[in-house]
Amino acid sequence: MIGTASPLLHVNELTRRFGGLIAVNRLDFTVESGEILGVIGPNGAGKTTVFSLLTGFLQPDGGRIFFRERSLTGLSPHRICLLGMVRTFQKMKPFPRLTILDNVMVGALARTPERKVAEQHAKDALEFVGLAAMAARMPQELPIGHLKMLEMAKALATKPQLLLLDEPYAGLNPSEGAHLGELLLRIRDSGVTILLIEHVMRVIMALCSRILVLHHGEKIAEGRAVEVANNPAVISAYLGKPYAGN
Repeated sequence: MIGTASPLLHVNELTRRFGGLIAVNRLDFTVESGEILGVIGPNGAGKTTVFSLLTGFLQPDGGRIFFRERSLTGLSPHRICLLGMVRTFQKMKPFPRLTILDNVMVGALARTPERKVAEQHAKDALEFVGLAAMAARMPQELPIGHLKMLEMAKALATKPQLLLLDEPYAGLNPSEGAHLGELLLRIRDSGVTILLIEHVMRVIMALCSRILVLHHGEKIAEGRAVEVANNPAVISAYLGKPYAGN
């Protein structure tokens, strides 16, 4: 259930500039424990930049980020990971000389220095995403759908409370997409909150209780999925026409 206390993540007037370009402009939003919050918007809207700011890969020029009521200002990605927030990337970059199991163990070792414990965490994560039978294989042997699951397993092995997913459906066929949708719901039901960037509206509408819409680095809408999908500003900036479902 979505929490009724303080939000898990609270973003206040978040701003990031690249030279004369304002990539993210005084952005405010919250993420509640137990929800899947969707983030949508045109290419170049600032979505991935927001993820990089939240997870310490970029530092903001203004604003504050609070995770579990703790300020993240100035913290490195690995410190933020240890606090319980982790992200995936659009471009998958597995360690090519490590087995699938060892790839996931890299994530697990962020949480524990004990190799045996990390190995068990990695095996549990691979079992959860459906890759346990491929633990001894190499990443280059896997098709894109399985590589996506590998990235998910690496993130889950860090034992996150908040999981940020950057376009996880890109490149998946319908069967793989259906598997991913079921997996995301199981992740949420296991107690992990999800912040999801995605362009596939049927996915956003099916999975997300709320949607945040960005355009030119600014929030133009936020709220329940159906309301946002039929918001005139969102239609004009992104959808082109009201969302009509599947």
